[in-house]
Amino acid sequence: MVTHLLMRLLTPCFFSILLLFLLQAPAISSSPARQALETSIDRVLSAIKNPDYVNPTTRGPLRQQIEDEVLHIFDFREFSSRTIGPRWKTFTQTQQQEFSDAFADLLMNTYLSKIDGYNGEQVAYIGEVTDPKGERTEVRTLLTMKDGKKVPVAYRMLPKNGGWMVYDVLVENISLVKNYRIQFQDILNTGAPDQLISRVKAKAQEVRQGHEK
Repeated sequence: MVTHLLMRLLTPCFFSILLLFLLQAPAISSSPARQALETSIDRVLSAIKNPDYVNPTTRGPLRQQIEDEVLHIFDFREFSSRTIGPRWKTFTQTQQQEFSDAFADLLMNTYLSKIDGYNGEQVAYIGEVTDPKGERTEVRTLLTMKDGKKVPVAYRMLPKNGGWMVYDVLVENISLVKNYRIQFQDILNTGAPDQLISRVKAKAQEVRQGHEK
């Protein structure tokens, strides 16, 4: 049952959205949060467009650049703590770090396995909302899929380490953090944090091995 739950975590929608976010065409700069997104976009596009990217023997360093950029713009520790919810406080510091690393590894390897499937979908910035204190910004976009369907996607960001990082993504107004939280709770309801961490690590390894074949 746990395996099925973890498989549900790997929703194609999430990784398609993540891919589209990183490959969308740059737009006119606005807030610092949006500028941070566009900087990441430029760097990923540079790696994707490099002729060496299509050659498996020279793709490695470019894949690493993409991975570094995703880690730079996504705050996976914040993503992890919000995903676990109130139970995060019951994790030891070591467990929190291990889970954050495992969760990031799982998401990253699944993302890398999907990146070659980009088909030129278009993304447009349609606005952004910042709270009165300037501590949170939601950058809103609209995806136009190949079949013409339009999908609203919003990136919630917060200032951290002198920049802005994504801590949640809303697809058609559905929070990915809340979606993952429900599914992780199913595992935590019958197991301890270490069991969840082990399951996530195992799944990340499985995805990585499948991607390397």
